[in-house]
Amino acid sequence: MRKQGGKRFLAVMLVVAAAMTQVLSVNASTMSKAKDAKKAAESDLNKANSQIETIEKQQQALQNEIDAKDAELVNLLVNIGILEDELDSKNAQLEQVTADLAKAEQTEADQYASMKKRIQFMYERGDTAMIESLLGSENMADFLNRVEYVSEVYDYDRNLLTQYQTTVQQVADLKSTVETEKAELEAMEDEYAAQQTELENVLAAKKARMGDYNNQLATAQAEAEAYKKTIAAQNKIIKEEERKQKEQEEKARAAAAKASAGNSNSSTSGTGNTGNSTGGTSSNSTGSSGGGENPSYSTSVSGSSVVSYACQFVGNPYVWGGTSLTNGADCSGFVMSVFAHFGVSLPHSSGALQGCGKAVSYANAQPGDLICYSGHVAIYMGGGQIVHAQSTAVGITTSSATYRTIVAVRRVL
Repeated sequence: MRKQGGKRFLAVMLVVAAAMTQVLSVNASTMSKAKDAKKAAESDLNKANSQIETIEKQQQALQNEIDAKDAELVNLLVNIGILEDELDSKNAQLEQVTADLAKAEQTEADQYASMKKRIQFMYERGDTAMIESLLGSENMADFLNRVEYVSEVYDYDRNLLTQYQTTVQQVADLKSTVETEKAELEAMEDEYAAQQTELENVLAAKKARMGDYNNQLATAQAEAEAYKKTIAAQNKIIKEEERKQKEQEEKARAAAAKASAGNSNSSTSGTGNTGNSTGGTSSNSTGSSGGGENPSYSTSVSGSSVVSYACQFVGNPYVWGGTSLTNGADCSGFVMSVFAHFGVSLPHSSGALQGCGKAVSYANAQPGDLICYSGHVAIYMGGGQIVHAQSTAVGITTSSATYRTIVAVRRVL
């Protein structure tokens, strides 16, 4: 009986083992496919996440460029507004000067006509009228008074005409100066308009690129979501197969226990199994952010030394785009070359100079500070005066600091 019971137990165990082998084989195939699909989806997801990170960095860099160009455009529009106000002022000044010139010329013409009439009268009457006037005097005192009066009339006419001629010349010179300044402002206005068009075109191109990045990012994010869903689905399949495998193992153990209990001559044996737990690995992506800082300038040079050096070149010519202190420089080229002599590097752009150093108020301006105007820059001398390359008409000269609207005062020493 013991022998027959042992054979029956062995047969049952063989049947259970065969069934478990078949079930586990099916489960292993399904789980293997699910794990392979999950691994492929995780690899694709990592690629998509890397692409998303790259696109986001490109977007951030491009957005920084757009922000910088936007700020540059805003500053340019502010300068255009200031320039338009200055042009309006110049137009009004030109109208007034033109009217003053016309009035002065008319006064000169009237005085000249009056003087000609008096001279004509005297010549037509000849010396007889004057002699009669003098002989008709009552006494010597009256005679001398009449002689002095005639002399005074001549002197008055001559002095008055000279005075009017001087006034006409002064007003004409002023009109010429205002016309030159107006022409320079109009040229600057044209340059600003060209800069505005260029900036707007650059911004439009960058915003179009940003739109492309947005589309690429949306596509990459959609792919990443699809890969996440694939991974979640494969995780569900793997979990289900693990549940089925555990269930079959429990059934096999129960069958083996039942067969063992039916054989009274068999010793009870326990079976143990080991399970492998799988865990996913996560990868963290790190990003780096870079930051910039405004350039700083440090020098032991005094502002008065800069001013003294700059004033050596007063009288030299103004040359558009030039940087030579002797042969010619424009406003920013003059400032750049003066400070370069002291080892301070500044940009050759009046707009860029508005962002150099640190801002101070005009009330606290010191010699060596930069006085910035719309499209122009100068070096503050102190006492309300500046030295600068003003224009082609006057070259490098000194002026009142408030001769135009001050946009900013920057300290670079």
